[in-house]
Amino acid sequence: MPASPTTRRMPRALLAVLALAAGLMVATDFAEARVGRSGSFGSRGSRTWSTPAPTPTAPTAQPMQRSATPNTTQPGATQPGVTQPGAAARPAGGLFNRPGLMGGLMGGLLGAGIFGLLMGTGFFSGLGSLAGILGFVLQMVLIVIVARLVLGWWRSRNQQPSYAGGPAGPRPGPMSRDPHAEGAASGSAMGAPDGAARAGFGTGPRGKPLKLAASDFDSFERTLGEVQEAYGRDDRATLDRLLTPEMAGYIGEELDELARDGLVNRLSDVKLLQGDLSEAWSEPDEGGTSEYATVAMRYELKDALVERATGRLVQGDPDRPTQATEFWTFVRRPGGAWKVSAIQQG
Repeated sequence: MPASPTTRRMPRALLAVLALAAGLMVATDFAEARVGRSGSFGSRGSRTWSTPAPTPTAPTAQPMQRSATPNTTQPGATQPGVTQPGAAARPAGGLFNRPGLMGGLMGGLLGAGIFGLLMGTGFFSGLGSLAGILGFVLQMVLIVIVARLVLGWWRSRNQQPSYAGGPAGPRPGPMSRDPHAEGAASGSAMGAPDGAARAGFGTGPRGKPLKLAASDFDSFERTLGEVQEAYGRDDRATLDRLLTPEMAGYIGEELDELARDGLVNRLSDVKLLQGDLSEAWSEPDEGGTSEYATVAMRYELKDALVERATGRLVQGDPDRPTQATEFWTFVRRPGGAWKVSAIQQG
């Protein structure tokens, strides 16, 4: 019996569905593909599992998701999502184990097909023929687009600096160097006594308060740009100089994954818009004494994901800056150079 027109069209239509699914997978996996891909990882010494103190730049902070520092805040408990350098950053497995959009999309298609088989009407009958499958995929695409637009609007609205009740005079530069603010944040942020618990921000600070100089803030701002631009060039030597070994391991995994996918993340025109100190302290460790500073920074940069071989744009806009708000933690030996030891999302 000759194949029906619908049957002859199915391979081409299925190829179109798979191509669309692959595009959605890339967009989902590499959304906000700058350094760290919007994750929270690294180490902050004894404060690794205490959320950074709030600041006017970033009133909230996400907890650490990945760190080589053991979580001793809850003895006997395991920290969900904690992995070590060299471990897989994403769940292992094939297409159906991917979180987010593709997991739901493929799971829905599989469930509908099994339902059709059980009813004796065919694998694709659960979605009412191939046209139903395409309609379902298009609906999912529209939902993702709308969700991303709403999320982008919400982020841009909440990233605007707020100075409620503040003076109307000129503001300091992007990185606040107000010695009074530094003193409050160095001991404990927002004026809370040193060592006191802060509701919603974990336990009180540990370690000895550390006073920072203007040159330290200049170093933080400069390092922000150097790290982002070195990441965009896949410059491992510069990243090794600017990052702790733990952070260099995490970032190296990201760059390796981009290379395997034939992609490169072009980052440029990094500009600090606003920043201030969250916490600064020193503490003893196995090598002597380490000094830490956690700084909240709101910055903009041009972020574009392109094919390494052809230069074809995959995601982002190389001409339009985007904004991000993050906590960056820096560490050094007394008198040495600062290195990035952690990045957390604001």
